[in-house]
Amino acid sequence: MKVGPLIPIIFSLLAELIQLYTYVVLVSCLFSFLLAFGILDQRNQIVWNISNFLYRMTEPLLRPIRSVLPDLGNMDFSPLVLLLLIQYVVMPILFRVEHMLLVPPM
Repeated sequence: MKVGPLIPIIFSLLAELIQLYTYVVLVSCLFSFLLAFGILDQRNQIVWNISNFLYRMTEPLLRPIRSVLPDLGNMDFSPLVLLLLIQYVVMPILFRVEHMLLVPPM
């Protein structure tokens, strides 16, 4: 079976999107710290819009992780767990599937 040049492009795009989402999670963490320490004012409309966007982007994947993790008070380790899952589970699976599609079986 011949695989066209579209497969590497698709997997490269997926890897870039996952990397972009990683940056969104990191910015969300930084933004929440800035809000918690009072450096940013959530009453400001621009800050609120950015906060709302980051919450909507990250919460669908963080909520199930929070439900599994034990309650540690004010410490939220769900972004760390999500980033580790992306780095050590999702990306290797993505690269392995791409490799399986590109390298013909012997």
